[in-house]
Amino acid sequence: MKTWPVQDAKARFSEFLDACLADGPQMVTRRGAEAAVLVPAAEWRRLQAAARPSLKALLLSDSARTEYLVPSRGAARRRRVVPIR
Repeated sequence: MKTWPVQDAKARFSEFLDACLADGPQMVTRRGAEAAVLVPAAEWRRLQAAARPSLKALLLSDSARTEYLVPSRGAARRRRVVPIR
C-alpha cells in the first residue's frame, strides 16, 4: 500500500485516485501519522457486506437479534460431574 502525505493527495488527487483503482488501497498521512485510507468502491462494498453489526447497532435496533449474541443450544458440551468421595 502506497503512502501519500495529505498535501500530495490533495494536490494530485486524480493520480491518487488512479493509483487506488489500479493498485488497491492508498494510505493518507497527516504529519507522518496514518490518517485515512482510500479504497476502491467494490472493495468497500465487500468489506461492508462482510462486517457483522456492532453491539451499538444491535442495542439500538427495534428487533432483538440474539442469534449474534447467544450460541445455539446444544453447541456447548457440558463437563461431567464427578462426585467427591
